[in-house]
Amino acid sequence: MKLIFAALIAFTLPFAAQAGCSGHNLFDALPQARQDALTVAADRAPHARGLLFAADRGDQHLTLVGTYHLPDPRHDATLQAIRPDLLTARTLLVEAGPDEEAALQVAMKSDPTLMFSTGPTLPEILPEQDWQDLMAAATARGMPGFLVAKMQPAFVAVTLAMPPCAMQDVAQGRGGLDKQVMAEAHAAGVPIRALEPYDTVFRLFEQIPSEAIPDMLRAAVIGARDAEDMAVTMADLYFRGEPRLIWEFSREQALEGGMSAAEVETQMALSEEILMTARNRAWLPVIEDALAEGPVVLAAGALHLSGETGLLALLEARGFTITPLPR
Repeated sequence: MKLIFAALIAFTLPFAAQAGCSGHNLFDALPQARQDALTVAADRAPHARGLLFAADRGDQHLTLVGTYHLPDPRHDATLQAIRPDLLTARTLLVEAGPDEEAALQVAMKSDPTLMFSTGPTLPEILPEQDWQDLMAAATARGMPGFLVAKMQPAFVAVTLAMPPCAMQDVAQGRGGLDKQVMAEAHAAGVPIRALEPYDTVFRLFEQIPSEAIPDMLRAAVIGARDAEDMAVTMADLYFRGEPRLIWEFSREQALEGGMSAAEVETQMALSEEILMTARNRAWLPVIEDALAEGPVVLAAGALHLSGETGLLALLEARGFTITPLPR
């Protein structure tokens, strides 16, 4: 089983990074009938397929890029496709711009509550065996147990979703498509604005109910065992232009890992509301303010685009016409 957070850090959180991992594609290993069923389920969501879209309302033009926050040479094709729009844009909107990244670095040094809990420690929250399993998984990623014990649970879950092969890239500051788009915008003199304050994700983590934390961490430990395979699987599905299928595959893996259907639905709904829906709705005024100044390119995690409360559906509800664009 792979924790739902493994998909979310790659496609919704702006601070992920990953090396070129050498795992196996788990989706392709499924029986064809199961692949087909998951594909049908994914396609039920509005705008399930595609990475590039145009949103037009009157003379307002917005180009949306569903990003993958992890490094990959296949990003070159997407950059080439959006370069003309980026060069004529008045604004690039991203989840976290250079100013926000700098502010986050400062805050993480000065505000320990972003990473560390002031409440019960993880050994106090978890059964003894679960804590030992969690500590072993964290230690494999270079996180000493005495620090893990005091960390915010969601931060631990996110870290465990990152395979060990990612750590070198993290240390060297390599990023995914978002970083590459920002570099292009900077070179072209296009202003870069953030869709949200630098500490948004950390504040959203605080909304996770305490009763959901043990299951979240237990799932994180199980998912950590196959993190490289999951990383390869998510990347392949993304570059096929099927990001919504990643969401359905995460559900499938959680069920196969032994979580009950009720537990999976609870975690899926909680994750979607906290990390996608709430943020999407908060971004709308920022998007419309930027559009008042001219054409905009928006680069955000691919899972933010699809679904009933995805950015594309929310924009449609505000009168925008959505058009898929070729890569």
